[in-house]
Amino acid sequence: MRAPDPVREPAPELFTWEFATDPYPAYAWLREHAPVHRTRLPSGVEAWLVTRYADARQALADQRLSKNPAHHDEPAHAKGKTGIPGERKAELMTHLLNIDPPDHTRLRRLVSKAFTPRRVAEFAPRVQELTDQLIDQFADRGTADLIHEFAFPLPIYAICDMLGVPREDQDDFRDWAGMMIRHGGGPRGGVARSVKKMRGYLAELIHRKRAGLRQDGDDDLISGLIRASDHGEHLTENEAAAMAFILLFAGFETTVNLIGNGIYALLRNPVQRERLQKSLAVGETDLLATGVEELLRYDGPVEIATWRFATEELTIGGQHIEPGDPVLVVLAAADRDPERFAEPDTLDLARRDNQHLGYGHGIHYCLGAPLARLEGQTAIATLLARLPDLQLDADPDDLRWRGGLIMRGLRTLPVRFTSQPRRHDS
Repeated sequence: MRAPDPVREPAPELFTWEFATDPYPAYAWLREHAPVHRTRLPSGVEAWLVTRYADARQALADQRLSKNPAHHDEPAHAKGKTGIPGERKAELMTHLLNIDPPDHTRLRRLVSKAFTPRRVAEFAPRVQELTDQLIDQFADRGTADLIHEFAFPLPIYAICDMLGVPREDQDDFRDWAGMMIRHGGGPRGGVARSVKKMRGYLAELIHRKRAGLRQDGDDDLISGLIRASDHGEHLTENEAAAMAFILLFAGFETTVNLIGNGIYALLRNPVQRERLQKSLAVGETDLLATGVEELLRYDGPVEIATWRFATEELTIGGQHIEPGDPVLVVLAAADRDPERFAEPDTLDLARRDNQHLGYGHGIHYCLGAPLARLEGQTAIATLLARLPDLQLDADPDDLRWRGGLIMRGLRTLPVRFTSQPRRHDS
């Protein structure tokens, strides 16, 4: 007689608060039992979740999976549930996360000039200056919330500088961005209202810059986009506004979470944190570089890649996908796949074989990754150097993670440390 089948462990519940705190056990179950899993999301939209590394890498590069929401087979009213709230009404849909080649190729080529290694390297002193200024504001206090006082404002001010937003307007952007990353934590409709305000401001700024633009004038990103549109590249004002918007939106929230999640992981792994501090103290940078890549893999800022929609029948991981079906690649699950990474649930800052998917793969690989890496490395190294006895000032069980499907980040990160005297400007 055949032995009875073992009782299969029930599928974990997804998208609860408990799941948000630690989704990795649920993702491990999915990788083993249902690696391409159809589920109903909190928004009511049904989608396929892809959780194994090999399948995820294939899906991210598969051009039969379109980024354009027009390929979604849900009724029109559901399409607003698959992107950034308010972007459709604000006419901000024509950005890199929502389009395919050839338009994607054209727009990415225009914007990529802003993120060359040379351009990012030139921006490094400004990132260091912003980092030190923010730490100065709480260093003598002995306590801080590293999300609201450090991880959040740093990339906002950095990307505003790169875009060419005047300094006197940057606090408005900080307020709008704060509403956008609250997701369910703010007033109803707050995200859409912030998107609308940002759209209005960007349209006015683009108009102002176009009117005053000189041939050899400002070299900020918005001015560069305007110049490109004025030299036969056919970049419309809506495209320029949408591009500036998504660079701001994608360029700050991912970095907020990289810094916040990264510092939290180091505080929870004191041996690795001490190893990094000793390396930095003697002027080494190699462990910092590999360490930030490992933090991206271990608990990265983007939990699930942005929406994709099947344009024809295809198979992923042995699972048949129908045309119009939404497909969500779970980067957090793929980057803990034991088939790809040795001891995937262990933080190892010196990990070398680390082709993680934290910034995607294929033609939609994150354009701002070099800037995010610069900000992450600068923020973490400076914080550990200036506040060497940094400690978590809360029970980990009391920390809350922000709601939302795509991003993974803490709402707050309370810390304590020995207060330091404020630096004096030289």
